[in-house]
Amino acid sequence: MTVPPVSRRDRKKAATRQAIADAALHLFLEHGYERVSIRDIADAADVSTATVFKHFSGKEALVFDQDEDRESELIAVVRQRPSGQSIPDALRQHVLDTWPSIDAHPQAAEFTNLVNSTPALHAYSERMWTRYTGSLGAAIADEFGVDHDNLACMALARFVLDIPAIARGRQDRRAAVEAIFDILTHGWKPPNKPLAP
Repeated sequence: MTVPPVSRRDRKKAATRQAIADAALHLFLEHGYERVSIRDIADAADVSTATVFKHFSGKEALVFDQDEDRESELIAVVRQRPSGQSIPDALRQHVLDTWPSIDAHPQAAEFTNLVNSTPALHAYSERMWTRYTGSLGAAIADEFGVDHDNLACMALARFVLDIPAIARGRQDRRAAVEAIFDILTHGWKPPNKPLAP
């Protein structure tokens, strides 16, 4: 299937949106979220405030500029997985393919600190994560023909979304992601006690 070419207009819109998001993040990291206004962001991106609001619903959305894309990707991972691939295996591959590059981004620590230290951003992040859980859980439920609030589907969605945070501090993060998915796939077992020397 051929993907239709993106029009020049769409490319310009995407470039403007990215320039606004980049300017906003730079200002937020440099001056703090509360000290930066929409006018400051518009000036830094060389656009009008109306243009900022054409692309983003508010200041919080500027920080999470890839929110809708990430949610769509999660749903697509479930719905468009290869025939015969289980949902946990498709989600495992997605996490392994996408998370390390996000976590290795040079501004990842600063970004995380910005979100965690700003109550409005932390609350927005939680609402976003809850929405992702609902969307992913619903997509999983659709695959099995069960209600969208099915507990097993919602639990799998929530656990998968928490995996990057759980694995973040580990020395071998890839191995940690694999181990957590193994638990989700095969069930939890008590850890073995190390043998005494």
